Amino acid sequence: MARICLHAYVGGRVQGVGFRQSTRDEAERLGLDGWVRNLEDGRVEVLWEGEEEQVKALQRWLERGPRRARVAGVEVEALPLQGIAGFIVRR
Repeated sequence: MARICLHAYVGGRVQGVGFRQSTRDEAERLGLDGWVRNLEDGRVEVLWEGEEEQVKALQRWLERGPRRARVAGVEVEALPLQGIAGFIVRR
């Protein structure tokens, strides 16, 4: 299966609810590489890459997020592979 890269902005109640750490945990569970960070406007930004099936699985997970989050919307775009190794929470 091919490797792909996606980039997303996640809106709603997604800060202060463990969204970044939960995203990292889910991405690592799926064997994905990338990063997640909070934005000043209250959204969370995520970039991740890996095998297509796992990348799509994280996309579906982002649509609901962790238990305390209330996701209002996810804007996703495909990007060229970034060559990232590991998954980190950016500050």
